[in-house]
Amino acid sequence: MDFMDKKILEKFDDKNAFIKVTSSAPGVEGSSKAALNRKGNQKFNEGDIEAARRIFMTTNYSDGLSRVGDNYSSKARPLEALRMFWMAHDRKKADPLIERVAWLLQDIMNEKQEVKNE
Repeated sequence: MDFMDKKILEKFDDKNAFIKVTSSAPGVEGSSKAALNRKGNQKFNEGDIEAARRIFMTTNYSDGLSRVGDNYSSKARPLEALRMFWMAHDRKKADPLIERVAWLLQDIMNEKQEVKNE
């Protein structure tokens, strides 16, 4: 690992480090991206899901994002799970959550309409 790779990894040792991107961060390619993904997998396996999420969002690692989404789903955090599945382009997991949200919104709208008609 070269000097630049080490500097990138050092940013993720602090739990408050956060880089928000819609695709891989500029300059995070090849071995640096692979090193970050390994670090993210390590954090995930250690139970530090939030650190793993930040790394996977930075590298746009779809498998990691999907695993974070699964973790959020298991902890009854469906909106956060949906966000991770959506970023991972995992429609198989995102679509059922979108459908649940749509049904919920429909129920809310129906209740408001019933109250209005009373």
